[in-house]
Amino acid sequence: MNLLRTKSIEQSMADADEPGRKLKRSLSTWDLMIMGVAVAVGAGIFSVGAKAAANFSGPAVTLSFAVAAVTCALAIMCYAEFATAIPVAGSAYVFTYATMGELLAWIIGWNLILELFTAAAVIAKYWGIYLSKVFALMGADIPPAVSLGGVDLYWGAFLIVAVFTVLLVLGTKLSARVGNIFTLIKIGVVLFVIVVGFTYVKFENYAPFVPAAEPTGGTGTADVLKQSFFGFLTGAAPAQYGTLGIFAGAALVFFAFIGFDVVATSAEEVKNPQKTLPRGIFGGLALVTLLYILVSLALTGMVSYTQLAEAENPTLTTAFEAVGDTSAAKVIAFGSLVGLTTVIMVLLMGLSRVVLAMSRDGLLPRALSRTSEKRSTPVRLQVICGAGVALVAGLTNVDLLEEMINIGTLSAFVVVSLGILVLRKKRPDLKPAFRVPFGKVLPIVSAVLCLYLMTNLAVETWIFFAIWLVIGMAIYFAYGQRHSRLNERFGDASSAVNGTASGEVRDGDELTRV
Repeated sequence: MNLLRTKSIEQSMADADEPGRKLKRSLSTWDLMIMGVAVAVGAGIFSVGAKAAANFSGPAVTLSFAVAAVTCALAIMCYAEFATAIPVAGSAYVFTYATMGELLAWIIGWNLILELFTAAAVIAKYWGIYLSKVFALMGADIPPAVSLGGVDLYWGAFLIVAVFTVLLVLGTKLSARVGNIFTLIKIGVVLFVIVVGFTYVKFENYAPFVPAAEPTGGTGTADVLKQSFFGFLTGAAPAQYGTLGIFAGAALVFFAFIGFDVVATSAEEVKNPQKTLPRGIFGGLALVTLLYILVSLALTGMVSYTQLAEAENPTLTTAFEAVGDTSAAKVIAFGSLVGLTTVIMVLLMGLSRVVLAMSRDGLLPRALSRTSEKRSTPVRLQVICGAGVALVAGLTNVDLLEEMINIGTLSAFVVVSLGILVLRKKRPDLKPAFRVPFGKVLPIVSAVLCLYLMTNLAVETWIFFAIWLVIGMAIYFAYGQRHSRLNERFGDASSAVNGTASGEVRDGDELTRV
C-alpha cells in the first residue's frame, strides 16, 4: 500500500481530456474576476466585519481584513502558479496529488468538500432568511421557514439552490453571465453603503484603534470551547481585543475571502488559462479587499465598537440604526440578498468540480465524473450536489458550523503553499506562466500565516474538524484507496514486473509465457 504515490501532471492533463468526462473551456479573464468578486462579496461584507469588530478587533477590524487579505493573496499566488502549470478541475486536490501523494490529496479534497458544501448550505439558508426580510420591508409577512411534522423547513434554501443547479447544468458560461449581472448590482449596493456610511463617520469612534485586551469573564466549558485554539494551547484565559484580537478577527473575516480558491477549481473551463487565471484571480482579490476595508472603516467610524458589542447579532444594519438611518436597512437587506445569490452559484460549481476530479481518479465513484455530451457539464453530479446542499440547508442547523468553512479553506491553503516548493523540486522543467516571487520565502510565509490563522479558530471548531477528518480517513481506506485508478496502475505495473521476472510478458490483455 503506497499512500504517498503521486499522479503525474501529464496524467492529470490526459484525464481532463477523457471523452465523456471533459469540461468546455469558455471562461474569460473578466468572467474569472467577476466570479471571485461574486463569491467573496456576499452577506459577509454586511455582517462578518461587524461581528469581528464587536467581539474581537474593535476599530482595528480594518487590520484584521488586511491580515486576511495578505494571507489570501500569498496563498492565491501559489494557487496561480499551480493552476497555470496544471490547468484542470480540482484545484488544491489536484495540486496535492501531483506533489505530496494520494493520501494527503484525499484529505485536502475531503476538506474542500467540507468548505464548499458547508459554505453553500450555510449561505443558502441565510438567503432564505434575507428573502423573508426583504418581503417584510415590502409589507409582506412571509416566514423563512414552515413547519412540517415538527421540523422547520427553510423553503428559500430549496428555491435558490434549485435555480442555480439548473443554470449550472445548462452551462458554465450561461451561469457566469447571470452571475455577472447580479455581481455588478451588488457592487453598486456596496458602494452606496460606503458613501452613505462615511457621511456619519465620527473620528472619535476610531479611538482606541486597538482596544486593550480584556477577559471575557468566563471559565466554564462553553467559554473554553469558544476560546481560540492558540489561546487554549498557550494556557491563556479566554479574552478579547488587543493584538491577539486582531488575528482572531482575521481568522473570522477570512470567511470573506474563501471565494478565490473556488475560482482556481474552474481552471479546466478557462480559455488560455496561463494568462487568464492570474489576471482574473488577482484582479478580483484587489477589488474585494478595497471594498472590505472601506466598509470596515465606514462601519467602525459610524458607531463605537462597544455599541456593536451590545447587539446580540451585530451587522451593518445595527450601525445604520444606531445613527438613525433606518431607511438604509432596506438597501442593506436587498444588497445582502443579491450578494448571497451569486455566492451560492459559485460554491455549487466549485463543489461539483472538486468531486468531479476525485471521482475521475476513482477515489469517489467513477460514475459521478460523467459529463453531458451536449453541454459538457457534469449533470448528474451537479444535481446530486444541489440536492445535498438543499436538504442540509433547508432541514438542519448548519449555520452552527460556519467556522468549519474557514478551517477547511486554510488547511488547503497550507498544503498548496508548501506544495509549490515540492513541485519546483520535482519538476524543474515546468515553466508556469505565473511564478510566486522571492523563491521559497513567500510560499513558506503563506503556509505559516494560514496555519497561525487556523490556530485562532475556536477549540470546538478543531474538535469538529478532527471528527470530519476521521470520517474522511475511514471512507478513504474503505473505498477510495482500493478503487483508486492510480492504485490500479500501480497494481498493473507490479504484475507486469513480476510476470517478466518469472518468464511471463503481457501482450495486450493476454498473458503469454515466453
